[in-house]
Amino acid sequence: MAEVVLRGMVAKAGLADLVEVDSAGTGDWHVGSGADSRARAALRRRGYDGSAHAARQWRRADFAERDLVVALDTGHYRWLTRLAPDETERTKIRLLRSFDPAAADQHDVLDPYYGPDHGFDEVLDQVEAGCAGILAEVRNALGLGAA
Repeated sequence: MAEVVLRGMVAKAGLADLVEVDSAGTGDWHVGSGADSRARAALRRRGYDGSAHAARQWRRADFAERDLVVALDTGHYRWLTRLAPDETERTKIRLLRSFDPAAADQHDVLDPYYGPDHGFDEVLDQVEAGCAGILAEVRNALGLGAA
């Protein structure tokens, strides 16, 4: 969901030629699969198209190809920091909700997988808020200021 949302925000901001967005999981159990149907439905209700997503697994080499690595929860954050080859790569890792000032001390994006369908809408709220913060930081890093 975060990849689809951030990609949409980047495109809407006219930055698709400057900013590459992708996602990867910590495990290999969904590699090649599309997004969960409930996630796609929640995305569709908000005007996003999640139909093209295909899961892949994070590789250690991905660090060298990324300026920012975003984890959705503290478990993934810890996994990524252990996998990072050095301190320079570890400094690229941030929690998604750290980009949302309203999240305060709520660090983790909810995991809706085993809950009711409306949990995906709640996650989408968290993802949109975090992605808006990422976009603001990216704009700033590119010297573009606020939108």
